[in-house]
Amino acid sequence: MLRFTIRRLISGVILLFVISTLAYLLLYLGAGNVGRRILGPQASDATVALKNQQLGLDQPIVERYLSWLGGAARGDFGSSWFTQQPVVEAITSRLAVTISLVIGATLVSAVIAIALGVWAARRRGWADRLVQVIAVLGFAIPGFLLAVALVNVFALKLHWFRPTGYVPLSTSFGGWATTVALPIIALSIGAVAAIAQQVRGSVIDGMRQDWVRTLRSRGLSENRVVLKHVLRNAGGPALAVLAVQFVGLLGGAVIVEQVFAIPGLGQVSVTATAQGDVPLVMGLVVAVGAIVVIVNLVIDLMQGFLNPKARVS
Repeated sequence: MLRFTIRRLISGVILLFVISTLAYLLLYLGAGNVGRRILGPQASDATVALKNQQLGLDQPIVERYLSWLGGAARGDFGSSWFTQQPVVEAITSRLAVTISLVIGATLVSAVIAIALGVWAARRRGWADRLVQVIAVLGFAIPGFLLAVALVNVFALKLHWFRPTGYVPLSTSFGGWATTVALPIIALSIGAVAAIAQQVRGSVIDGMRQDWVRTLRSRGLSENRVVLKHVLRNAGGPALAVLAVQFVGLLGGAVIVEQVFAIPGLGQVSVTATAQGDVPLVMGLVVAVGAIVVIVNLVIDLMQGFLNPKARVS
């Protein structure tokens, strides 16, 4: 198990290095005249040239990249070109908000999807068709459209939740729950559709296996066969889909946070990208890449626990 974990860690570090390198090259090659963009059209050419020199943009791109990489390895990603705020501070101050939304949506999606998938696989008939319809609707409805609908119905008309804003968990659990409930629901629908379909198919395939009939012949109840044995066998494919959905939820959170005015990474990402704030964008790329690597590592370890053959694959 230790060698399995080390292999996954090494592959994750290599992947993060490749992603950050490509992102750096693409961002700086397309950055244009950064000094002019920061200072505005009224600034003189000499002032713009001095600003570019202060930012180190007069150096070769390879030298700039190696300097950035050395700083990143020490945890120093520089400062924002526009706000002068350290990149690490700008990200960490909002990271917990986004992660709480994504983890909440992941847990809600997993619980509901597993329940729907197992129910559809066991009942078949109208229950199976109902889950299929729910899955199609979940895939078809965009997350931002669902977010807007939830705000209009449950916040503006029924006044059950706050339409915008965010209350930290450390301040009030009740306030936090009321501000993240609608965003989590909006994020969860699409993930529920994908995971429920995977669980349904895996459970149906598992229930057709010979070893399942053997368990039934030994007198085990249907609930025990399905929940303890078949569902564990279906856990591997479902976890793989869950990992993909987690990454998708990170992207979806950018839009959902804008709809609900939640101060997470979404607002920072949109602002930094629109301004062309390369140091901040690079910090976001590395942060999101690290989260993806960690999530994939956790999923791989869970799959290795459920299926020992995966450890040697």
